[in-house]
Amino acid sequence: MSALMHHPSEDTLLAYAAGTLDEPSSVLVATHLSLCPKCRALAKTAEAVGGELMEALAPVADVKVSVGDLLQLIDAKTELRSDIRVEGAANSNQADTLLPQPLRTYVPGGVDSLKWRWMGPGVRYARILDDGQGARVGLMRIASGTRMPHHGHADEEFTMVLAGGYTDAFGSYRRGDVETADTGTLHQPVADDDGDCMCLVVTRGALKPTGLFAKLLQPLMPL
Repeated sequence: MSALMHHPSEDTLLAYAAGTLDEPSSVLVATHLSLCPKCRALAKTAEAVGGELMEALAPVADVKVSVGDLLQLIDAKTELRSDIRVEGAANSNQADTLLPQPLRTYVPGGVDSLKWRWMGPGVRYARILDDGQGARVGLMRIASGTRMPHHGHADEEFTMVLAGGYTDAFGSYRRGDVETADTGTLHQPVADDDGDCMCLVVTRGALKPTGLFAKLLQPLMPL
Protein backbone atom coordinates (compact mmCIF):
# COMPACT_ATOMS: atom_id res chain seq x y z
CA MET A 1 0.00 0.00 0.00
CA SER A 2 1.35 3.43 -0.92
CA ALA A 3 1.86 6.08 1.76
CA LEU A 4 -1.33 7.78 2.83
CA MET A 5 -1.74 11.49 2.07
CA HIS A 6 -4.50 12.52 4.49
CA HIS A 7 -4.56 11.79 8.24
CA PRO A 8 -6.52 12.73 11.38
CA SER A 9 -5.17 15.85 13.06
CA GLU A 10 -2.40 15.56 15.64
CA ASP A 11 -4.85 16.76 18.32
CA THR A 12 -7.21 13.91 17.40
CA LEU A 13 -4.43 11.32 17.48
CA LEU A 14 -3.21 12.56 20.85
CA ALA A 15 -6.76 12.50 22.26
CA TYR A 16 -7.08 8.91 21.05
CA ALA A 17 -3.76 7.96 22.66
CA ALA A 18 -4.87 9.61 25.91
CA GLY A 19 -8.18 7.75 25.90
CA THR A 20 -10.25 10.94 25.85
CA LEU A 21 -11.74 10.57 22.35
CA ASP A 22 -15.39 9.49 22.14
CA GLU A 23 -16.28 6.04 20.81
CA PRO A 24 -17.47 7.10 17.32
CA SER A 25 -14.29 9.04 16.59
CA SER A 26 -12.18 6.31 18.19
CA VAL A 27 -13.64 3.73 15.80
CA LEU A 28 -12.47 5.79 12.83
CA VAL A 29 -9.04 6.59 14.29
CA ALA A 30 -8.42 2.94 15.23
CA THR A 31 -9.38 1.90 11.69
CA HIS A 32 -7.01 4.49 10.22
CA LEU A 33 -4.19 3.37 12.52
CA SER A 34 -4.57 -0.21 11.30
CA LEU A 35 -3.70 1.05 7.79
CA CYS A 36 -1.23 3.84 8.57
CA PRO A 37 2.16 2.94 10.13
CA LYS A 38 3.08 6.62 10.50
CA CYS A 39 0.05 7.54 12.63
CA ARG A 40 0.21 4.23 14.49
CA ALA A 41 3.78 5.01 15.56
CA LEU A 42 2.80 8.52 16.64
CA ALA A 43 -0.18 7.30 18.68
CA LYS A 44 1.77 4.54 20.41
CA THR A 45 4.66 6.84 21.19
CA ALA A 46 2.23 9.47 22.50
CA GLU A 47 0.65 6.86 24.73
CA ALA A 48 4.03 5.84 26.12
CA VAL A 49 5.28 9.41 26.55
CA GLY A 50 1.97 10.47 28.08
CA GLY A 51 2.27 7.78 30.72
CA GLU A 52 5.81 8.82 31.58
CA LEU A 53 4.75 12.47 31.65
CA MET A 54 1.84 11.84 33.99
CA GLU A 55 4.10 9.93 36.36
CA ALA A 56 6.62 12.78 36.35
CA LEU A 57 3.96 15.44 36.95
CA ALA A 58 1.83 13.52 39.43
CA PRO A 59 3.10 15.39 42.53
CA VAL A 60 2.68 18.79 40.83
CA ALA A 61 -0.70 20.50 40.97
CA ASP A 62 -2.24 22.62 38.18
CA VAL A 63 0.48 21.90 35.61
CA LYS A 64 -0.73 22.26 32.01
CA VAL A 65 1.11 20.74 29.06
CA SER A 66 0.29 21.99 25.58
CA VAL A 67 -0.07 19.81 22.51
CA GLY A 68 3.10 21.41 21.15
CA ASP A 69 5.03 20.45 24.29
CA LEU A 70 3.85 16.86 24.02
CA LEU A 71 4.72 16.66 20.33
CA GLN A 72 8.25 17.87 21.11
CA LEU A 73 8.56 15.09 23.68
CA ILE A 74 7.27 12.58 21.14
CA ASP A 75 9.85 13.75 18.60
CA ALA A 76 12.57 13.24 21.20
CA LYS A 77 11.32 9.74 21.98
CA THR A 78 10.62 8.50 18.45
CA GLU A 79 14.15 7.27 17.78
CA LEU A 80 14.06 5.32 21.02
CA ARG A 81 10.78 3.67 19.98
CA SER A 82 11.90 2.27 16.63
CA ASP A 83 10.32 -1.05 17.64
CA ILE A 84 6.92 0.54 16.97
CA ARG A 85 7.70 0.96 13.29
CA VAL A 86 8.75 -2.69 13.02
CA GLU A 87 5.52 -3.77 14.68
CA GLY A 88 3.50 -1.64 12.27
CA ALA A 89 5.24 -3.18 9.26
CA ALA A 90 4.54 -6.65 10.57
CA ASN A 91 0.80 -5.90 10.70
CA SER A 92 0.57 -4.44 7.19
CA ASN A 93 -1.39 -7.46 5.92
CA GLN A 94 -4.49 -6.02 7.65
CA ALA A 95 -4.87 -3.77 4.60
CA ASP A 96 -5.69 -6.83 2.45
CA THR A 97 -9.31 -7.01 3.67
CA LEU A 98 -12.15 -4.55 3.09
CA LEU A 99 -12.94 -4.07 6.78
CA PRO A 100 -9.87 -3.61 8.98
CA GLN A 101 -9.97 -5.35 12.36
CA PRO A 102 -11.35 -2.42 14.42
CA LEU A 103 -14.49 -2.37 12.25
CA ARG A 104 -15.24 -6.09 12.39
CA THR A 105 -16.64 -5.81 15.92
CA TYR A 106 -19.26 -3.38 14.62
CA VAL A 107 -19.96 -5.23 11.37
CA PRO A 108 -19.52 -8.90 12.37
CA GLY A 109 -21.56 -10.18 9.43
CA GLY A 110 -19.70 -8.12 6.82
CA VAL A 111 -21.06 -5.32 4.65
CA ASP A 112 -23.60 -7.58 2.92
CA SER A 113 -25.37 -8.10 6.26
CA LEU A 114 -26.09 -4.39 6.72
CA LYS A 115 -29.38 -2.61 6.02
CA TRP A 116 -28.51 -0.03 3.37
CA ARG A 117 -30.64 3.11 3.02
CA TRP A 118 -31.07 4.95 -0.28
CA MET A 119 -29.68 8.49 -0.10
CA GLY A 120 -29.99 9.46 -3.75
CA PRO A 121 -28.90 8.07 -7.12
CA GLY A 122 -25.85 5.87 -6.64
CA VAL A 123 -25.54 6.50 -2.88
CA ARG A 124 -26.37 4.10 -0.02
CA TYR A 125 -25.79 4.46 3.73
CA ALA A 126 -25.83 2.00 6.66
CA ARG A 127 -25.54 3.16 10.28
CA ILE A 128 -23.44 0.94 12.55
CA LEU A 129 -23.23 3.00 15.76
CA ASP A 130 -25.13 5.81 17.48
CA ASP A 131 -23.68 7.04 20.77
CA GLY A 132 -26.96 8.69 21.82
CA GLN A 133 -25.25 12.06 22.11
CA GLY A 134 -25.46 13.18 18.51
CA ALA A 135 -22.48 11.28 17.04
CA ARG A 136 -23.07 8.49 14.53
CA VAL A 137 -20.89 6.04 12.64
CA GLY A 138 -21.88 4.52 9.32
CA LEU A 139 -20.69 3.14 6.02
CA MET A 140 -21.45 4.94 2.76
CA ARG A 141 -21.34 3.33 -0.68
CA ILE A 142 -21.01 5.64 -3.68
CA ALA A 143 -21.27 4.19 -7.17
CA SER A 144 -18.33 4.73 -9.48
CA GLY A 145 -18.38 8.20 -11.02
CA THR A 146 -21.28 9.43 -8.85
CA ARG A 147 -21.27 13.12 -7.95
CA MET A 148 -22.57 13.78 -4.44
CA PRO A 149 -24.83 16.83 -3.92
CA HIS A 150 -22.89 19.98 -3.06
CA HIS A 151 -23.21 20.39 0.71
CA GLY A 152 -21.94 21.84 3.97
CA HIS A 153 -21.97 20.47 7.52
CA ALA A 154 -23.84 21.34 10.70
CA ASP A 155 -20.94 20.03 12.78
CA GLU A 156 -17.68 18.10 12.49
CA GLU A 157 -17.45 15.09 10.19
CA PHE A 158 -14.71 12.51 9.60
CA THR A 159 -14.68 10.48 6.38
CA MET A 160 -12.23 7.62 5.76
CA VAL A 161 -12.02 5.68 2.50
CA LEU A 162 -12.21 1.88 2.77
CA ALA A 163 -12.40 1.03 -0.93
CA GLY A 164 -12.15 2.94 -4.20
CA GLY A 165 -11.70 6.66 -3.80
CA TYR A 166 -13.17 10.12 -4.31
CA THR A 167 -12.07 13.65 -5.11
CA ASP A 168 -13.32 17.05 -3.96
CA ALA A 169 -11.99 20.61 -3.89
CA PHE A 170 -9.60 19.71 -1.06
CA GLY A 171 -7.86 16.69 -2.59
CA SER A 172 -8.09 13.07 -3.70
CA TYR A 173 -8.71 10.34 -1.15
CA ARG A 174 -7.93 6.62 -1.40
CA ARG A 175 -8.04 3.66 1.01
CA GLY A 176 -7.01 4.77 4.51
CA ASP A 177 -7.11 8.52 3.79
CA VAL A 178 -9.16 10.67 6.19
CA GLU A 179 -10.95 13.94 5.40
CA THR A 180 -12.07 16.20 8.26
CA ALA A 181 -14.93 18.60 7.55
CA ASP A 182 -16.51 21.23 9.79
CA THR A 183 -19.08 24.01 9.61
CA GLY A 184 -16.85 26.00 7.27
CA THR A 185 -16.45 23.17 4.75
CA LEU A 186 -18.40 23.26 1.48
CA HIS A 187 -17.64 20.52 -1.03
CA GLN A 188 -18.97 18.06 -3.59
CA PRO A 189 -17.21 14.68 -3.44
CA VAL A 190 -17.10 12.73 -6.71
CA ALA A 191 -16.42 8.99 -6.64
CA ASP A 192 -13.51 7.88 -8.83
CA ASP A 193 -14.26 6.13 -12.10
CA ASP A 194 -12.27 2.98 -11.33
CA GLY A 195 -14.82 1.34 -9.04
CA ASP A 196 -17.38 1.99 -6.32
CA CYS A 197 -16.23 4.00 -3.30
CA MET A 198 -16.94 2.85 0.25
CA CYS A 199 -16.28 5.15 3.21
CA LEU A 200 -16.46 5.02 6.97
CA VAL A 201 -18.21 8.21 8.11
CA VAL A 202 -18.47 9.78 11.58
CA THR A 203 -21.03 12.60 11.71
CA ARG A 204 -22.30 15.08 14.27
CA GLY A 205 -25.28 16.95 12.92
CA ALA A 206 -26.86 16.70 9.50
CA LEU A 207 -25.37 17.36 6.10
CA LYS A 208 -26.58 20.67 4.65
CA PRO A 209 -27.21 20.55 0.89
CA THR A 210 -26.76 23.83 -0.96
CA GLY A 211 -28.12 25.25 -4.17
CA LEU A 212 -31.47 25.35 -5.93
CA PHE A 213 -32.70 21.92 -4.80
CA ALA A 214 -31.43 22.11 -1.21
CA LYS A 215 -34.91 21.80 0.37
CA LEU A 216 -35.72 18.76 -1.76
CA LEU A 217 -32.43 17.04 -0.94
CA GLN A 218 -32.37 17.73 2.81
CA PRO A 219 -34.72 14.84 3.80
CA LEU A 220 -32.43 12.40 1.97
CA MET A 221 -29.18 13.45 3.59
CA PRO A 222 -29.45 13.16 7.40
CA LEU A 223 -27.17 10.32 8.50
